[in-house]
Amino acid sequence: MEFMKVLYFHQHFSSPKGSTAIRSYSMAQSLIKQGHEVIMVCGSYLGSDTGLKEPFSNGKRRGFVDGIDVIEFDLNYANKDNLIKRTKVFILYAFKGLRLLFSEKYDLIFSTSTPLTSGIPGIVSSWILKKAFVFEVRDLWPELPKAMGVISNPLILSLMSFLEWLSYYSADHIIALSPGMLEGIKKRGVNEDKISLVPNGCDLDIFNQQVEKWRPPDIKESDFLALFAGTHGIANGLDSILDAAKEIKRRGREDIKFMLIGQGRLKSSLMARANQESLDNIVFHDPVNKVQLAGLMASTDIGLQVLANIPVFYYGTSPNKFFDYISAGIPVLNNYPGWLAELIKKNDCGFCIPPDDPLIFADKLEEAADDRQELKAKGYKARALAVSRFDRRDLASKWVNQLEVVYSNRLKK
Repeated sequence: MEFMKVLYFHQHFSSPKGSTAIRSYSMAQSLIKQGHEVIMVCGSYLGSDTGLKEPFSNGKRRGFVDGIDVIEFDLNYANKDNLIKRTKVFILYAFKGLRLLFSEKYDLIFSTSTPLTSGIPGIVSSWILKKAFVFEVRDLWPELPKAMGVISNPLILSLMSFLEWLSYYSADHIIALSPGMLEGIKKRGVNEDKISLVPNGCDLDIFNQQVEKWRPPDIKESDFLALFAGTHGIANGLDSILDAAKEIKRRGREDIKFMLIGQGRLKSSLMARANQESLDNIVFHDPVNKVQLAGLMASTDIGLQVLANIPVFYYGTSPNKFFDYISAGIPVLNNYPGWLAELIKKNDCGFCIPPDDPLIFADKLEEAADDRQELKAKGYKARALAVSRFDRRDLASKWVNQLEVVYSNRLKK
């Protein structure tokens, strides 16, 4: 296979030292192991750790992190920022990235959303510089923000729809992270042969039996721990957990505790509600890195996979937290229908409940807490699913192979 130098655009890139997803780090490592080179282009995301420590100079800094050539722009971004600020950062990232197209040497450009604007450098590189371009879809735009009610302006939605379409048709190949995303791309008229499904994966080497277990001081070793590990945003629908916690407390189950670890725009309001309603069975915790998260999950009884009840989410998401849960061998309680619910049912590795029903939510938690042996069996099945279907190394190998095919085909033209 021909050697490739990949210019990789991921605004929210992080090494394992950060407290956010490491898909791009893992994929870059897989490229390097296959003899390729990677230039990672990113911004500064709250919760991430790019591995670069030196001060910024002229709006960016650069250095090698575990073999990856990382270019980090001085563009701070957090989920809690308002829409105007986030949009500004998205646009600045894309246009700063455009400059690199003409100053860096590379063979293939890879862009991963979100944000959707990350596809702009790939579009320009494909049309003007005739470089191979692969586009990765992490969310369907503008369907997702429209369904959430985050964006309602028809002009903005139309512009987003056009940019999505242009990204699809400019790319040599498209990577989808869930079955729903793949179907959504096909609905835009893209040939199925041009799309590959490579979902998020399981970091089996991080979530292993050798990690040091821990719990926060407010949760006893004998307590049943239900954990949510992820962003506290609008899409996550975390009031459903507080509703369940309220019902659990009403039933007098002092042995069942909830923990929400992460950050996001709604975290302060969720904490305020928990305090106002005296929900002392909930513990909020700041984000931790992957190794610390693995230690926490090794001490967790059940993982909470919850989202707001929005139909586009059912098949159109590929949440990292689900794959972390099954990597750690803990069963999952899922509160919405879709492909993950189908996986859980088929593999008997957790519980599936209807959306917006705190009574059934509480029932299933009590059922799990009262039969620890059955719960442990579901946990074994969760780990088996992680190993057999979602080993990150296997998925990354498939991903690298697809990029190699794209580059090889471009060379033949």
